[in-house]
Amino acid sequence: MSVDSEVKVYCAGSQCGKETQSSLKCPICLKSGVESAFCNESCYKNNYKAHKAVHPTESGEAYDPFPKFKYTGKLRATYPLTPKRYVPEDIPRPDWAANGLPISEQRNDRLNRIPTYGKDAIKKIRKACILGREVLDLAAAAVRPGITTDELDEIVHKATIERKAYPSPLNYYNFPKSVCTSVNEVVCHGIPDKTVLQEGDIVNLDVSLFYQGYHADLNETYYVGENCSKQAINTVETARECLKQAIKQCKPGATFQELGDYIEKHAAENKCSVVRTYCGHGVGEYFHCAPNIPHYAKNKTPGVMKPGMVFTVEPMINEGVWKDLTWPDDWTSVTQDGKLSAQFEHTLLVTENGVEILTARNKKSPGGPRQRIK
Repeated sequence: MSVDSEVKVYCAGSQCGKETQSSLKCPICLKSGVESAFCNESCYKNNYKAHKAVHPTESGEAYDPFPKFKYTGKLRATYPLTPKRYVPEDIPRPDWAANGLPISEQRNDRLNRIPTYGKDAIKKIRKACILGREVLDLAAAAVRPGITTDELDEIVHKATIERKAYPSPLNYYNFPKSVCTSVNEVVCHGIPDKTVLQEGDIVNLDVSLFYQGYHADLNETYYVGENCSKQAINTVETARECLKQAIKQCKPGATFQELGDYIEKHAAENKCSVVRTYCGHGVGEYFHCAPNIPHYAKNKTPGVMKPGMVFTVEPMINEGVWKDLTWPDDWTSVTQDGKLSAQFEHTLLVTENGVEILTARNKKSPGGPRQRIK
């Protein structure tokens, strides 16, 4: 048997992903040298809307896929996207890797229970978080004017699979990439594309990976270059400090509700606002699960912290209004007024005496705080 005949082919449909022997290929991809096979005509038609994002223009130039959309800031979606990146067969993957549906997570959501982990599970979650930190630091070290967000995605993807882990965002509800890259006015869930980072930008890198059956989740916002504005520094540092304020309150007996009170108080003191649409969440066996942890004050979320609970706190802090808007890609969330947004996230473990930051920075981690400009 030849080597070529042993290569497995999977349907390029993000809602399918099944192994296929079909010879049906996208004609536009064939013309541009991109390999993409589909199970059948129906699978091709049902997945075409998402698939066409990888199609180049005849001129080969980047383009805005939503020319009639009223953007709130200067940032634009910049296509084509690169094709879905390959994950080796020997790497264990979550159930959504093939068709985009996190079935086990959805089933668990119906129970609305907060998992409590024992020593063996915590050991594995801790290892996943150490790997997550390594991956984030590698990508952060590459942040500079001139790099594209897709190049950062490639770095994250390669670093993740080198560690025998699966990039959790990849095909999660059909998200097309391995990391979220949120630039300037993007609140969260930015899709890596051909956007070129510029001097003075800020960019959030949200890394999540699945290793030995458990997920790690962390993110940081980084300065691009040295000449960032007074507003950018205040927004980023306020977000960084809001997360620190919340972590200080985490311990057995503390409520998840009260974290938002501390976060919003500090944000308001620095003339910033707190996004309400998105929240922190349980993580570990599931990518997302209970508890939900809103970051704004006077929220009504239930739950009390107990040893063995693992969750994220990830406040999204805006320079202007707290309200957000979603782009036509159904993922990219931006500020309604087009002003800046920054976010920081850690995976946390409640211990008998307090809290452990499982995704903590180390001495060599790139980035870090800057002094505010008066």
